[in-house]
Amino acid sequence: MRVEKYCKKYTVKSHEADCHGFLRVLSLMNVLQDVAVEHAETLGLGLNSCLKQNLAWVGSNYSVQILQMPKENESFSITTWPAEAKLWGAVRDFSVQNESGKEIIKASSQWVLIDVERRRPVMLKKLFPDYEIVNERVIEADFTKAPSLTEKANCTEFKVRFDDIDVNQHVNNAVYPLWASESLDSNFRLHHTPIELEIGYKKEALYGETVVVYSQQKGDESLHSICNKATGDELAWCRIKWRKI
Repeated sequence: MRVEKYCKKYTVKSHEADCHGFLRVLSLMNVLQDVAVEHAETLGLGLNSCLKQNLAWVGSNYSVQILQMPKENESFSITTWPAEAKLWGAVRDFSVQNESGKEIIKASSQWVLIDVERRRPVMLKKLFPDYEIVNERVIEADFTKAPSLTEKANCTEFKVRFDDIDVNQHVNNAVYPLWASESLDSNFRLHHTPIELEIGYKKEALYGETVVVYSQQKGDESLHSICNKATGDELAWCRIKWRKI
């Protein structure tokens, strides 16, 4: 199976822009997922193809570097490709270019292939022996865990809404960094924009549950531990680096 990079063009809609007119992080994460799903379908590894074999792709990590977010009504292109095959899954990279062709965002993501019924990871090459990659990395992310919070001074609760749930029946990956950023002081958010984002997903959050975001901020960096309030289990961790607008 010959694998080539996949490219799709987008335009920032008004509802996808924040109060400064730039693409929201939530919207960015959603369009990254969108183009990844489309490319996977063309390779016979998408949602529909996998479900026929009782399989599903589950995101475990994202690493994103933002030089500049596109603005409302601006067009941009996302190029994506499978960049690395692992025993239990794969790495997919993304490069975002503005209208002039300048790279403005780089992202790398790690995915695990699971058996839906058993809720257990399965070996990629065993099920897809012809799986191929484009041997190129946009970020040399090793997806190591972010430093643990040394204090949990800031605690914010969120109720999982019905609209937070995706087709896999749990909270969509794009919602977690939204919760993390929403846990910070509103005045800080008003005057700062994210330039780096690392997130690791550990457990699922389901409709109706309450999640607690513990946050620690030092200068231009914030660390977040997103937990299930009832069980105390950590669902995800997040590290965000900010730049003053």
